[in-house]
Amino acid sequence: MSHTHSDYSLLAVKKHRPAMNGAAVTPPMDIEKIFGENVFDLEEMKSRLPKDAYNSIRATIRQGRLLDPKIADTVAMAMKEWAVERGATHYTHWFQPLTGNTAEKHDSFITPNRGGGAIAQFSGKELIQGEPDASSFPSGGLRATFEARGYTAWDPTSPAFIIENDNGSYLAIPTAFASWSGEALDHKTPLLRSMNAIHEQASRALALFGVEEAQVVSTVGCEQEYFLIDEEFFYRRPDLMATGRTLLGTKPPRGQELDDHYFGSIPDRVLACMLETEKELYRLGIPVKTRHNEVAPSQYEIAPIFENTNVAADHQQLMMITLQRVARKYGLVCLLHEKPFRGVNGSGKHNNWSLATESGMNLLEPGDNPHDNLQFLFFCTAVIKAAWRHQDLLRISVASAANDHRLGANEAPPAIISVFLGDQLEDVFEQIETGDATSSKQAGLLGLGAPVLPDLSRHAGDRNRTSPFAFTGNKFEFRAPGSSQTISFVNTVLNTIVAESVDEMSTELEALLADGKSLERAVGEVVRGAIKESRNVIFGGDNYSEKWHAEAERRGLLNLKTTVDALERLLDAKNIAIFEKYNVLSESELRSREEVWVEQYFLRINIEGELTETLARTYVMPAATRYLRSLLDTIKDSDVTGISSKGVRTVAEHVATYIDELQEALRELIDQNKNLGGNTVHEKARHMVDNIIPAMDAVRHAADRLERTVDHDLWRLPTYRDMLFVK
Repeated sequence: MSHTHSDYSLLAVKKHRPAMNGAAVTPPMDIEKIFGENVFDLEEMKSRLPKDAYNSIRATIRQGRLLDPKIADTVAMAMKEWAVERGATHYTHWFQPLTGNTAEKHDSFITPNRGGGAIAQFSGKELIQGEPDASSFPSGGLRATFEARGYTAWDPTSPAFIIENDNGSYLAIPTAFASWSGEALDHKTPLLRSMNAIHEQASRALALFGVEEAQVVSTVGCEQEYFLIDEEFFYRRPDLMATGRTLLGTKPPRGQELDDHYFGSIPDRVLACMLETEKELYRLGIPVKTRHNEVAPSQYEIAPIFENTNVAADHQQLMMITLQRVARKYGLVCLLHEKPFRGVNGSGKHNNWSLATESGMNLLEPGDNPHDNLQFLFFCTAVIKAAWRHQDLLRISVASAANDHRLGANEAPPAIISVFLGDQLEDVFEQIETGDATSSKQAGLLGLGAPVLPDLSRHAGDRNRTSPFAFTGNKFEFRAPGSSQTISFVNTVLNTIVAESVDEMSTELEALLADGKSLERAVGEVVRGAIKESRNVIFGGDNYSEKWHAEAERRGLLNLKTTVDALERLLDAKNIAIFEKYNVLSESELRSREEVWVEQYFLRINIEGELTETLARTYVMPAATRYLRSLLDTIKDSDVTGISSKGVRTVAEHVATYIDELQEALRELIDQNKNLGGNTVHEKARHMVDNIIPAMDAVRHAADRLERTVDHDLWRLPTYRDMLFVK
C-alpha cells in the first residue's frame, strides 16, 4: 500500500499520541518537590558544606564578593558526591562560545588507582579551570587556527546542574571561556562584566537617595516563542534540516487569518510534550510559569519568571535545548528559527529587563510615596536616555540573518528603536520637560510643584504590541530579540548603556547636591535635561505604519534594516569607548565579535543560497516537468480521440511559463552563488544582501507559483498545509 507524506504523518501522530481514554495516566507532578532537584544550589550547598565554606560561597553568589580559592576543594568534593549520588559518571565545563550555542567536553570522575581499580575524584582545580580546544571556535582573529589553548573558568554565581539521559547522566558546570592570552571568547564573560558595571553605578545612585544596598543586579524574564511540527515533515524538508526555515513554500488557503489558534485549546500531543518539558525545566530550577498557543498555527510560547540576568541567560539556553530534546520523544521537532514559514508570524524572544537590589527592591517599579517615585523617575529616565543614545547598539544586539525576516514584518517591532511609556508616564515626562509636573492624567495632583510621581499603578497605560522597547509597569520589554538567539549580548548591551546613563546622571546629581540644592529639585533638573536630550525616542503610536517611518527619520532615529547595515556601526568610536570605559569588552574583543558576526551572516545566507538552488533544481523542476509532460500527453490523447482539451492546454501553457520563469531566476541565482562578491568577509556579506537574497526571492516566487499549480502527488516537499495543521 502506498502512502503520501500526509498519510505517514497521521501514522506518526497515532504512534506518538499520549495515553488517553482510561489508559494509565502519569500522576501529576509535585512541583515543589521536584523543583531544583537536579541543581547544586545554595540550599544543597548549605546541607553539605562546612559553615565557613558555605558563608564564603554564599557571599560570592549573593553579594558579588571575590571567590576564595581556598574553598574550591571543599566545594568540589561536595559537588562530586552530590552528582555521583544522582548517577553522574562525568562532568563538563558548560560554556557559551560565540556561535551563540552551548559547548561541552565530558571528563570522567573515574581515575585508575595503583591496585588496578578506579576511584571517583574531582578536585578544586578541576572545578575552577578547564582547558578545551580554543582553535575550532569562532574568535574573530583573537586566536590563530594553530593556537589551540583556551580556558574555561567556573562561574559560581550560576549553579551546576545534572543532565540526564536514559543511559546515564553528567554534571554540567557553567563556566566562562577565554583564550590563553586572556581575551573573552564567549558570551558569559562580557555579561558578567556588564552586571558589575550596572551594580557599581546603580548602587552609587541609590546612595544619593539614601539607600544602602550591597548588590544591585539586572533581572530578566524572557518569553520564548517556538513552532512544533511533525518530525516526518522535518526530515522531508532539506531546507528545514539545514537552515531551520523553509526556503520554498507558499501560504496555505488558511493560515492565521481567523485568529483561532492564539490562546486556543492546546492539542493533546503538544500539551503532553509541554508538560514533560516543564517537568524537566522545573528539575533544573528554571521557574517557567506560562504556556499558551501563539498567533500562528503550530506556534507556542513558554515563559519563566524573573531571575538574575546571568542565571536567566543560562536558563534560556537550557530551555531551548530541553524544548528540542523533549519534542523528539513525541514525534515532533521544535523549530526555533525566527521565520520558519513565510507569510505567517515568526518567533521572537521578548526580553523583560529590570533592576533589583539584594533585598528585592525593583528600581523600575513606581513606589508608594514621593521619595520612592523620585527614585523610580531617575532610573526610568536613565533607561530612556540609554535607548536614545545607543539605538544602534540595541539594534545590533538583535541582529542576525534569521531575525532580519521578523523585524518590521508586521508581527514584530521594526528595526527602528523607540520607547513606549504609556499615556500617564508620557504625560508626566512632557510636564517635566517644560517645567514641574503638577498633575497626572490618572492620579490627580503630583505634589506642590515638585517633579515627582504620584501613587502610580503598575498598568498606568495600555500596552503597545508594536513597540520594540516598552515600559510595562515595572520593567522594560525589549521585543526585538529573535527566538533562536542567546540573550547574553542583548543584556550585556542593556546593562552597559544603562550603566553609562546612570553614571552621567549621578555625576550631575552629585554636583547639584554639592551646590546645596534639595534632592527633589536636583533630581528634577537632571531628569529634565535627560528627557530634553532623549525626547525623540519616545513614541506611543503604531510602529508598523509608514507615517511612523517617515516621522522617525525626521526625528533622527536610525533605521538599520539589515544585519549588515547594523554591524557596520558596531565599531563606531562611541561604541568602542563605552565598552572599554566600563570594562565590558576591550577594543580587540569587540572587533573580534564584529568579525565573527559578519562571517556568520555571510555563511548562513551562502548556505541558504546554495540550498535554494539545489531544491529548485532537484525537487521543483523535476516535479514541474513531470506534470507538464502529463498535461502534454493528455493533450496528445485528446487530439486522437477528438475530445476538447482547451482547459488542459491553458494549464499547460501556465506551467510552461512558470517553468521558464523558474529557470531564468535559477540561472541568476547560480551566477550569484558563483560570485561571492569580493575577498573580505564584509564584501561577501554585502553581496548576500544586495544580490543573493533578491535572487533567492525570485526563485522562491517562481517555485511557489508552481507549487500552487502542480499535481500534489508529484510535489515531494511537504507543504505549509501539511506542516502547520497536523498536530
